[in-house]
Amino acid sequence: MNTEEIMALDKKYVMQTYGRQPLALKKGSGAVVWDMEGNSYIDCLAGIAVNNVGHAHPKVAEAICKQAKNLIHTSNLYYTRQQAELARLLVDVSPHDLAFFCNSGAEAVEGSIKLARKYTGKGEIIAMDNSFHGRTVMALSATGQKKYQKGFEPMNPGFIHVPYGSLEAVQNSITDNTAAVLVEAIQGEGGIIIPPVGYLKNLKELCKEKDVLLIFDEVQTGFGRTGEMFASQTFKVTPDITALAKGIAGGFPMGAIMASQEVGGAFQPGDHAATFGGGPLACAAGKASINVILDEDLLTQSRDKGAYFQSELLALKEKYDMVREVRGSGLMLGMELEVGCAEMVNAMRERGVLINCTADTVLRFVPPLVITKEQIDQAITAMNYVLSKY
Repeated sequence: MNTEEIMALDKKYVMQTYGRQPLALKKGSGAVVWDMEGNSYIDCLAGIAVNNVGHAHPKVAEAICKQAKNLIHTSNLYYTRQQAELARLLVDVSPHDLAFFCNSGAEAVEGSIKLARKYTGKGEIIAMDNSFHGRTVMALSATGQKKYQKGFEPMNPGFIHVPYGSLEAVQNSITDNTAAVLVEAIQGEGGIIIPPVGYLKNLKELCKEKDVLLIFDEVQTGFGRTGEMFASQTFKVTPDITALAKGIAGGFPMGAIMASQEVGGAFQPGDHAATFGGGPLACAAGKASINVILDEDLLTQSRDKGAYFQSELLALKEKYDMVREVRGSGLMLGMELEVGCAEMVNAMRERGVLINCTADTVLRFVPPLVITKEQIDQAITAMNYVLSKY
């Protein structure tokens, strides 16, 4: 079956919710993927910051295959070794004490909101303008971008949105009914927006002073993306609750909520659940993926390669006036343009590099942490060519 046949099949049988590129992928290895016709592409999108350890990492694949032959699903009515061991590993590499497992970033965000409300007994959540927290109605209600909410109103009550980076706006919005402040350490879908210096630390201090919980949405920034295991470690701020997903299990669907012993202990039997959450197959993939990040020192690679990639993008900024700004942390990088960037994504694909456009004018580069310097150079060469044509 070729790409055209797959696209026709999709159009006939799949709900058309995605603006897909005309590309059907067949296999991947490291930072490279191949389409049905055998063409190769350097993947600088990584499943949208998911394939942090690269495509088809042999240790992740082996863990999934081995586990699938023994036990795929049990529900959470029973214990499994895989879930307990992954929870211990997450606690070891994070600033938290307890984990709850779910299946996606939106679920992790929703669960974090539920946990904050249960612990505090309060209902209001302060979230940020330009944020993105997922596609369920609760996550959309927390999201600070009207374009994602349009057509799905009414949104859930209890959310107040303030400008990202404004401590004063948060302070002025805290009431006696505020349960938590929800913030992305770096706004991903909003355009790779880096917080002002000191903002997250000051936000933590404010929340502590006002007896309000701080929730970090690290769905996109977690698992080495910013050069540390979590962006909270990059910015040296410990939130009360962290929502995780994307890179947690090497591409296998999974999410998690992390919290302190005190806050996480607010959840009691019956308060929250997920039929598939923390299943043995997902947990086996999660353990393998996190161990790859540790064993192959991908945190250092993320920092070093990210600095190199960013420097090369900055060199393009100096060369082309249409490049407004280059920003990011580790291998989470954005190039903001003076013009819309959707067509540039297509042009880059034609040059053998996969990226995407977010916030209309920002090219997002979130490659696997295993990308090589040579592959970065190839991506920069393609970007230079595409920019020269506009």
